[in-house]
Amino acid sequence: MSVIESIHEDLGATFGERADRRIVEHYGRPERTHRAVRNGVGLLELAYGVLVVEGDDRLEYVDNVVSNRVPAEDGQGCYALVLDPQGGIEVELYIYNAGERLLLFTQPETAEGLAEEWSEKVFIQDVEIRVATDEYAIFGIHGPQATEKIASVLNGAGSPEQRYSFVRGTMGDEGVTVIRTDALTGEESYEVICAAADAAAVYDTLLNQGLNAAPFGYRTFESLALEAGSPLFHTELEGTLPNVLGLQSALDFEKGCYVGQEVVSRVENRGQPSRQLVGLTLEGEAVPESDAAIFDGDASVGEVTRAGESPMCEAVLALALVDYGLESDELTVRIGGDEVAATRTELPFVEGSDQSDRLPVYE
Repeated sequence: MSVIESIHEDLGATFGERADRRIVEHYGRPERTHRAVRNGVGLLELAYGVLVVEGDDRLEYVDNVVSNRVPAEDGQGCYALVLDPQGGIEVELYIYNAGERLLLFTQPETAEGLAEEWSEKVFIQDVEIRVATDEYAIFGIHGPQATEKIASVLNGAGSPEQRYSFVRGTMGDEGVTVIRTDALTGEESYEVICAAADAAAVYDTLLNQGLNAAPFGYRTFESLALEAGSPLFHTELEGTLPNVLGLQSALDFEKGCYVGQEVVSRVENRGQPSRQLVGLTLEGEAVPESDAAIFDGDASVGEVTRAGESPMCEAVLALALVDYGLESDELTVRIGGDEVAATRTELPFVEGSDQSDRLPVYE
């Protein structure tokens, strides 16, 4: 549930659900809001599940089970995955070293299960894991003026410059942590974390103080992320090999063993996953469903993972998984029994003020 639902209601929010969590879909006219974020700065309440990991062995424990190296320095973070034995993605995590504890942000529906699973595997190590989702509020700031926005309201620190790094300061009388994120919308982006009890005051500061920000919901976030070429958990990542997605930012091939590493490393060494993530621009106004089949002539070569209308491109765009090494740029997508022409398009579809750290990279 939203931490500040009544405030969203006063702003005219339409609500929806993501993984059984109530979130803001939009505040009306989402296409106009989309352009406002692309041209200025927008404010979004984010839905995360939060884990706190404490104890002397916290770094070693978490590092041994995730796909990326957990930073040992306070103020630094990383993006990492938990894989199944076949190398498929089970959980995505943002992991931040907050001194005597690690803060882990994940999909809200995975936090409880992950904490329980990890706690059961702790034996002689000094590790304590707990779910802290209800203790925090997390707000996203996105847009070409996002850095200016943060600078206008953050006291006691400058805006963090390095991705996955954070600083501590205040906004008004409230303590906050500000993280430089991985730019999933293709724009400069930050996350502001505060105590749940301070959420209303921090949101008001972000919305109205300094440089004003346009409130936006998850419908706009997802359309921005589509234009930016960012694969998301429920549509692209879940169950997929990270190599197939070209998800280099989540992998450290030099670190020690973790579940699924052998499969991922084997694919990396071969240099040729079975499929790859690409962008498509479709003719007409019909939007394909997820899993819509893609054809090269009469041959089935893949399927759409998600699609939508782009306010900036004024066209229907899609992300798709297709056969690795597919050379044809002129394809068709099956929509309602019809074959609709689609042109393979280089990602990102829209060049913003920053580039998503999840853009596919194949080496």
